[in-house]
Amino acid sequence: MSLPESPRSEPTSARTGEPSARRRAPRRGGRVLAGLLILVLAAGGGLWWWKSRPDPATAVPGAVPGPGMAQGPGGIGGPGARRSAGGQPQPVSVGPVRRQDIRVLQQAIGTVTAQNTAIVRTKVDGELQAIRFREGDLVKAGALLAEIDPRSWQATLDQAAGGLARDQAQLQNARIDLQRYQDLLAQDSIARQQVDTQQALVRQLAGTVQADQAQVDAAKLNLSYTRVTAPISGRLGLRQADLGNVVRAADANGIVTITQTQPINVIFSIPEAGLAQVAARLRAGPAMPVEAWDRDRRNKLATGQVSFIDNAVDTTTGTIRLKAVFANQDGALFPNQFTNVVLQTDLLRDALVVPGAAVQRGSQGTYVYVVDDGGTVAVRKVVLGAVEGDWTSVQGELRPGEQVVTDGADRLRDGAQVQVIAGAAAVAAADAQAAAGGKDREAARRAQMERLTPEQREKLRSLPQDQRRAYLRSLAPGGGAAR
Repeated sequence: MSLPESPRSEPTSARTGEPSARRRAPRRGGRVLAGLLILVLAAGGGLWWWKSRPDPATAVPGAVPGPGMAQGPGGIGGPGARRSAGGQPQPVSVGPVRRQDIRVLQQAIGTVTAQNTAIVRTKVDGELQAIRFREGDLVKAGALLAEIDPRSWQATLDQAAGGLARDQAQLQNARIDLQRYQDLLAQDSIARQQVDTQQALVRQLAGTVQADQAQVDAAKLNLSYTRVTAPISGRLGLRQADLGNVVRAADANGIVTITQTQPINVIFSIPEAGLAQVAARLRAGPAMPVEAWDRDRRNKLATGQVSFIDNAVDTTTGTIRLKAVFANQDGALFPNQFTNVVLQTDLLRDALVVPGAAVQRGSQGTYVYVVDDGGTVAVRKVVLGAVEGDWTSVQGELRPGEQVVTDGADRLRDGAQVQVIAGAAAVAAADAQAAAGGKDREAARRAQMERLTPEQREKLRSLPQDQRRAYLRSLAPGGGAAR
């Protein structure tokens, strides 16, 4: 007979004797509550990130907001941003707005040319007996440069002088005879034909003496040519002949070359658009100042004035040539030297000027940042004029005495707060602030990349550069991406 089946009893705990299932129920409930709390915290963090992200339409490209980065209604660096990274005013340096005379300048490239150039050649052939100069010397016109053996030319002079003396004696004798014949003719003691013949002989001998005198003069001149002198004043070049050489008048290189460098010329060209203004200035009378600068535009070599304007425009280049004359007393300019020419075409009296570094250029034109007494900057649009050195003439709503930003303007917006410091310090401080903000942004980017799955990273690498930022935003909590 089988016993009746008893109901299956639940397992009990060895310590309490209560069913184990009852003990596990509270443990499962705690895990559920903890999971719900984590989800709520994650959702809250994602919502905070979504609301604090920069507006892609106005944010600085590639910027991720960091703990100390300024952010206004328009995003990072937008119109509402008042302070820079770390909540501090933007460090800048400033320069004054003032009135002063400013020159209207025109830049050109010129070539230095000598006022005169002469190749010193001997005018007679002979052996070079002495050299009386040193290469590179400055010489005056008429200075002795070299000597040629004069003996053959002295002999030619002596021969011509002897012939002259002989013919002069014959002429004197013929004149005495003519006087005697004329006396006899007055006494009717001689025929007139004989007197006429003697007169013709006197005239003949007079012509011979004149020719002899010309030969003597030519011989003296050739003898003087054995002393080679400088035809012009200037600087000597390299010697082209040595002692003992037989030099000839037909030699192409001559003995030495002289270039006149005081004064000296500079030839340069300007666009034909400036021709009318230059021509009007030349006709008006006052000289047009011209400056010659070295190749790097660092050192001014000389100051001169325009002396000549060409009579035709070069149709190939659309330019016209001008010549400027420089005294060149210090010898800073050399023939065939390259130089930068600065031509002053006008002078603006009492013009409104700002430092050139203060001028900013954007899609809306040119402008400057004006700093008020409260340390706030305001944008003022300006129209640029002539530029001279570090100063630029402008037209706009500026007053002399106002301060404009010269360093650190690249991180400013209208209405931003600034701290005025020295120029070099402004750049260093601005760079330090940018570096601090950059570290925060870099840390945020690294954290975001670490949260990506391998598949998301692979897709990010395959996207073009301009689409990667949009893809990263879509992966953010609340961005609509499937997780």
